[in-house]
Amino acid sequence: MPQPSLAAPPHPARSTPVPRQATAGGRLRVLDGLRLLAALMVMLYHFASPDIWGGTRFGVLGAIAPYSWLGVELFFLISGFVICMSTWGKTLRDFVRSRVVRLFPAYWFCVLLTGAVLLVPGLPVDGDRPTVSTILTNLTMVQDPLGVAEVDHSYWTLWAELRFYLLFAVVAWLGVNSRRVLAFCWVWTAAVVLAGDSGIPLLSTLANPGYAPLFISGIAFYLIRRDGPRSRQPWALLGVNWLFAQHNLVDTAQNYSTGQHQLSWTVCVTVLTGCYALMAAVALGLLDRIDWRWLSVAGAISYPLYLVHQAIGTTALRAWHDAAPAWVVLPGVMAGMVAVGWLIHRFVERPGSKALRKAFR
Repeated sequence: MPQPSLAAPPHPARSTPVPRQATAGGRLRVLDGLRLLAALMVMLYHFASPDIWGGTRFGVLGAIAPYSWLGVELFFLISGFVICMSTWGKTLRDFVRSRVVRLFPAYWFCVLLTGAVLLVPGLPVDGDRPTVSTILTNLTMVQDPLGVAEVDHSYWTLWAELRFYLLFAVVAWLGVNSRRVLAFCWVWTAAVVLAGDSGIPLLSTLANPGYAPLFISGIAFYLIRRDGPRSRQPWALLGVNWLFAQHNLVDTAQNYSTGQHQLSWTVCVTVLTGCYALMAAVALGLLDRIDWRWLSVAGAISYPLYLVHQAIGTTALRAWHDAAPAWVVLPGVMAGMVAVGWLIHRFVERPGSKALRKAFR
């Protein structure tokens, strides 16, 4: 994903905001690092599962792992920030093209690779093996509304992202500016409130009340970054949507609880609030000094790593978990999946995105 600009100018004398100036490459590398952190959190949640190891292991890390699914919440906060930033000054066509070019090359490859691995006879896969039709339907990225199982269970987040893009495309069509973005966020917030009791399935689907507060909060953080912290409406949006997000964690924490480990809502809210604090620090420019060049690579591999890690990684762990001590197998497979993510980025995503850009032209 493209990243927002950096250095903050002096506060303007009038109310007209002055956007922050871009630095080298136009990237905010601390967000690249946070994206990789979120991907590693989700991978830890899947890889340290007691279902794989026959019980809870890894000491303190094993106590942290059941909560690391909250990396998804951090992903969605970053997505709201970055999508708003990357669409500023762009047309609807630019927006659609950027999303297709960014999402599909790595995704298509990962669906086919994962499907091929899961069809290999004898491998200890989790659940049923996908059919060829299931794999082909997954290439559309809309398998969820079609009622088709994901080839990799992590793909459920993509439907949440696509609904966000569909809604934000309306803003891109009208032309992105602070007034329209704020109006969009307030209307979406109201839709979240109304969706639950509306009895209108389409409204509930589009409003996405379970995760909309995170996307809206990410947008609000970008508005603070762009327009400065004196604007009150983004802070009001953050307050309201944090309240919605913590409420959603009541059910989500219960869903992620197991017989061996009942999750604490207090811990979940503490981690969520920590994610908000990190994004606030980014929005206020407090983390701008974290500008290490290698973070650009970290951010680039986070998406293919997320796409490819769960089904293939857990299959490898089930096959090898008795081959060596757990403290050797777990980091070894995690490092291997990071390497696979880099290879996909380098040899599939980059050339594939370039080819798609040419096709759009």
